[in-house]
Amino acid sequence: MAHDNAVTGFAQAQQTGTSSEEALAIFDALEPVEADFMLGAWKGEGFETGHPMDGMLERCHWHGKRFDTTEHVHPLVFRKRNGELSSVKPLLAMPGLGLLDKLTFLKTDAAGAMFQTLIPLLSGNKSAARLRMTTYRGKPTATMVYDNLPINDVFRKVDDNTVLGIMDLKGMKQSFFFVLRRDS
Repeated sequence: MAHDNAVTGFAQAQQTGTSSEEALAIFDALEPVEADFMLGAWKGEGFETGHPMDGMLERCHWHGKRFDTTEHVHPLVFRKRNGELSSVKPLLAMPGLGLLDKLTFLKTDAAGAMFQTLIPLLSGNKSAARLRMTTYRGKPTATMVYDNLPINDVFRKVDDNTVLGIMDLKGMKQSFFFVLRRDS
């Protein structure tokens, strides 16, 4: 799949959803990005592939990610009830990590509301990840490496303000996809 076709496929898939296999084909055809490209604040949104985690972050009012420098990254930024943004500590927010794709109740409105009440307890100012260049699916590209979890978020460029990401979690059977758009 050529890059232009991948961008068209991305736009269609974002509107209607797609299979994990098609999402991988789109991801593979997109251009890699340098780590510096990712610096700044990004707003996150879902990329539906039928993954059990589809919609889970959105229910909890996930806002996106913030890359202050390549050494200081905030991988989980949520919007609190009062509208303020808060960086959540991944280690506290993701207990039972290996079960994330099996805990479908986390996609409910009730779980999202409960998470909102817990945000003050889960928040912190310290970064929880770094940016590195890694080779993933045959291309060196920017990758967010969590400090204390077996997760890498790998990015490919859709356009100058949009990337498609894959959460690479050891032991997860199906890739989890998401989109980041520059937050101006």
